[in-house]
Amino acid sequence: MSGMADLPRSAAARTARLAALPLGYAGRTALGFGKRLGGAPAEAVMSEIQQRTAEQLFRTLGELKGGAMKFGQALSILEAALPEEMAAPYREHLTKLQDSAPPMPTQTVRDILSADLGPTWKTQLVWLDGGPTAAASIGQVHKGRWHDGREVAVKVQYPDAGAALESDLRTLARAARTIGPLIPGVDIKPLIAEVQARAKEELDYELEAAAQREFAAAFADDPAIVVPDVVAVGPRVLITEWLESPSSLASVIADGTEEERDHYGELYVRFLFSGPARTGLLHADPHPGNYRIIPNADGSPGRLGVLDYGAVARLPQRGLPEPLGRLVKLCAAGDGDGLIAALREEGFLKDRISLDPQLLMDYLSPFVEPTQTERFRFTRAWMREQFQRLNNPKDPAYTVSIKLNLPPSYVLIHRTWVGGVGVMSQLEAEAPFRAIMEEFVPGFAAP
Repeated sequence: MSGMADLPRSAAARTARLAALPLGYAGRTALGFGKRLGGAPAEAVMSEIQQRTAEQLFRTLGELKGGAMKFGQALSILEAALPEEMAAPYREHLTKLQDSAPPMPTQTVRDILSADLGPTWKTQLVWLDGGPTAAASIGQVHKGRWHDGREVAVKVQYPDAGAALESDLRTLARAARTIGPLIPGVDIKPLIAEVQARAKEELDYELEAAAQREFAAAFADDPAIVVPDVVAVGPRVLITEWLESPSSLASVIADGTEEERDHYGELYVRFLFSGPARTGLLHADPHPGNYRIIPNADGSPGRLGVLDYGAVARLPQRGLPEPLGRLVKLCAAGDGDGLIAALREEGFLKDRISLDPQLLMDYLSPFVEPTQTERFRFTRAWMREQFQRLNNPKDPAYTVSIKLNLPPSYVLIHRTWVGGVGVMSQLEAEAPFRAIMEEFVPGFAAP
């Protein structure tokens, strides 16, 4: 298949490709310095450097697949937080990365199907498209037909995906300091650490199938959300019902109308918050490529399909933690002392650590501000303002991040919430955020 010859097979080749990224960036910076000496405007020079850097960074991440592509997808959620002059050159490449990757040979796909579903797999999967219709970070998807006539999506894991994933993530972890200058203002190390922590779960298709079955059952009769059910599963193969959709949420981000942005944005938030209440699970991979738009017959905004259940947070209390809603409610009410007491109780603030209540509430404002009005309009400008303020060492609220402790049970919830805010800001969507919180988040609604 085309593209396979360019895909680095060995760990050494993959490592070399990743390690070259900072060197390429340094080279282009030197080129830019030479142009400035030649009289070119600094803005034009930086724009060209950023454009070429974006092309190299995301082309490399996409080709490597595995952990590198997963890292790129995680990074893409924060794209709205970057200054516009930095974000613009990256936007196109981020969208491409989310929706595409080089395919593996058809024979390899058939060998994996035979190994996982048995030598008679063709009697069940009676037709399989020769080329992939989509790519995930650790596998690719083909369209097929099950023996009962249903159209199905056949997700097949790349050979040696586990080894490639671990190799990429180790290399990315080592390169975190040098990749940092490519994306100013984003703390790369925690992002990579989170991807590493979830990697093994996402390789387990049987675990993913169990989660998807729960979501499919819970949303079976939902008029707005569609979750395809699982048809069959093996160690490296996951077959689900086919979801007919012209594009992902990324297309709405790119060129959707205001009506589409608001409509699909509200469905996106409703799914993220209602999922835990209905299933006890949180879909923890909020990047736009996992969300498919399903327009009505007349082309107007319709339902939202949700794919990829490899990353989920299992919530023992079958729902988001009650203290989470209570903390947001206390902050929204301006009860700084009550907020600090509740944070200590939940382990967010160690006993000997003291915090100024107002600085704490300023720090938490990105999570709270959307709940303080009947409808809140998320925007890139708002996201950038919040992100830059909280990542500026000169801002008083910055010190709060150093003093707060995030309990392990809240890590995925926090990442998903931040990611969801990032996607809503890319959409520039307006949604009844407060009402959705009141409906689905324990502790937030009025007693």
